[in-house]
Amino acid sequence: MDLKRLRGRLFHLWFLLSRPMTLGVRVVVHDREKDALLLVRHTYVGGWHLPGGGVDPGETMVEAARREVLEETGLEIRALSLVSTHLNTAASRRDHVLVYLAHDFSGAPRAQQAEIAELGFFALTNLPTETTIATRRRIAEIFDGVPGSDHW
Repeated sequence: MDLKRLRGRLFHLWFLLSRPMTLGVRVVVHDREKDALLLVRHTYVGGWHLPGGGVDPGETMVEAARREVLEETGLEIRALSLVSTHLNTAASRRDHVLVYLAHDFSGAPRAQQAEIAELGFFALTNLPTETTIATRRRIAEIFDGVPGSDHW
């Protein structure tokens, strides 16, 4: 097992032991002019993902979505709309993810944290080949009218 996968598994194990149920957010940041989406590649897990992360105690889901995008990418999100909710059983049977859509944002994208290896806007028709299956599903549900799933 390579070091990146091991770190990812240890991170998920820590979450499993430290939290009885997890609540996370992912944000589909869509540049309407370029018809492009913002994706991030983490240092601890493979593939390209939507920016996002966990909701902190005392924080609303919208606050968490804005904070996570700012922390990971440097972009400030002005308006969000809730798109879907999912149960993510890949890491545990206790992980719930809310997906938001954002068209209204400011700033220039740049990796803000050591956990982000790379980020960028990608045309909807030209996503990186390493874009995760779950990320592709969420994109297809929003932009292609594919029926949604309750599972991540």
